[in-house]
Amino acid sequence: MSAPRLPLVVTADQDLLDDLLRLAAAGGTEVEVAPDPAAARARLPDAPFLVLGADQVGACLRARLPRHPRTLIVGRHTWPPGVEEVVARLGPVHVCLLPSSEAWLVDRFAERSAEPPPATGRTLAVIGGCGGAGASTLAGGLAVTAVRTGRRTLLVDADPLGGGLDLLLGWEGLDGLRWPALARAGGRVDAPALLRALPRRGDLVLLSFARQDATHVPSEAMAVALDAGRSGRDVIIADLPRHLDDAAVLALQAADRAVLVVPAELRATAGASRMARLVRVHRDDLALVVRGPAPGRLRPAEISRALGLPLAGLLQPDPEMCRQVEYGRPPAATGKGQFAKLCRHLIEELAA
Repeated sequence: MSAPRLPLVVTADQDLLDDLLRLAAAGGTEVEVAPDPAAARARLPDAPFLVLGADQVGACLRARLPRHPRTLIVGRHTWPPGVEEVVARLGPVHVCLLPSSEAWLVDRFAERSAEPPPATGRTLAVIGGCGGAGASTLAGGLAVTAVRTGRRTLLVDADPLGGGLDLLLGWEGLDGLRWPALARAGGRVDAPALLRALPRRGDLVLLSFARQDATHVPSEAMAVALDAGRSGRDVIIADLPRHLDDAAVLALQAADRAVLVVPAELRATAGASRMARLVRVHRDDLALVVRGPAPGRLRPAEISRALGLPLAGLLQPDPEMCRQVEYGRPPAATGKGQFAKLCRHLIEELAA
């Protein structure tokens, strides 16, 4: 049997830790304890929620500890100087001071002790190394392929300036919730209800932008979407923008795997090197997908060495698939060809 998933407490304040251990016991759960962000990093992905002591807020921000969609920041009596300003930069978090919030915090720990089995959905983030790299096409093909292999899938369009994944799939006429409505809700949406409200066909559901409103995606809305996907889908595919706003950073850090799509061209590789450095600020692991053709015969292995990224696959040109997409047929819809083979390979690796 697997070990239970425990809340992660990050604090070096012994008095605060004593209070948190007492409140966790009252809520019927144990906790994992880390004194600093370095010790917390490896334990964070398995934690159902993060309890961050006020003494470690600044340290976690400086160390770029990945954001957790459920974060509680807890202090004793008063906030240390500067903490409130730092908290404002962290995005969607709950804050509470002890002892006045002890009853509320006990309830949060009690919710953990009665939580259902852990979510199993796995997330793959796709990002273009340069404009027109083909990241959206790959994201759409991955989502279609995941469904063809029997996996319930959520496809997240996180690029407000892209052409729209609903158009790529031929779904622009389907009714359902889009980002603007979720953004207006402020992230206060029940996860199963969100999945039911999204445009869908079979086991594929899509969260995209309204055609007339390329709205900014708040990070709290992205957290709700990813949380819904992990609890109610087997696979989440996130198509991220090259401009990494707060929502894109959250998705990038929450992903189980991330791939950078780079055309096999010299200038594209040079641009992708800057994009790779930017991504690595937020996550250590990143894989490379090279898109052909190569006008100058630049080989995928050479691009891999130049960028210092492991090669995950080669995206071969498929003129017929591109033509079908223009007429509203999703990429990899037939399940045949090199593109579909690449998508199957990436989905199987994600599932493994």
